[in-house]
Amino acid sequence: MADEVADRIRDAIFGGLYAPGTPLREVELAGALRVSRGPVREALLRLEREGLVRNEWHRGATVTSLSTVDADELDSLRGALEDLAVRRLMDHAFEADLVAIEETVAAMARAEDKHAMLDLDLAFHDAVFAAAHHDRLRAAWQGIRSQVHLFLLMRVGRSAAGYLEHIPAEHRELAQVLRAGNRESALTLFADHRRHAYEVFLDEPSTAADGSSSEPSLSFPAS
Repeated sequence: MADEVADRIRDAIFGGLYAPGTPLREVELAGALRVSRGPVREALLRLEREGLVRNEWHRGATVTSLSTVDADELDSLRGALEDLAVRRLMDHAFEADLVAIEETVAAMARAEDKHAMLDLDLAFHDAVFAAAHHDRLRAAWQGIRSQVHLFLLMRVGRSAAGYLEHIPAEHRELAQVLRAGNRESALTLFADHRRHAYEVFLDEPSTAADGSSSEPSLSFPAS
């Protein structure tokens, strides 16, 4: 039950229902999800370990809002992991791995909104790490994946201008350089890709990731 509750709260965060900084109150979540407070409490602890929830004594549980320091640490760690993934991919990827990467790019052309595009953005990088064929590296990526998703959600919240139009082209170029097997060009393009997202993140934030300023009601779509 706690796993299911964690999945639904996580989906609500990534779907933009709960913006960074939103309070997550056990009683209200339990009522909205029609479960007891026990699974909600355990779910929030699991999401806290993922970095999606922060629990402070004077505020209770809230959706994590990444600071500049948080983003800097996350960006530098992601860069180190991704550089290794790209280097390993060049030596160990199979044709099926490259096809999987290209399929995520093709799917981006059909994304209907920014949240669908964010899901595909992460799926692209999942495929890159899978193509490295390094279990511990992939596990390290999974350890920060939720926080990277949150980072990208906040990046889009700061500026969604051109996101749906430009992100597919950026990833298409990344896929092409991986297909070509040009190691140094790939490392440079991946670094540029990360830097652009980081620079947008550093811009002044908007009122909320979905453009609204009011606190959302604690409600969920039917499962």
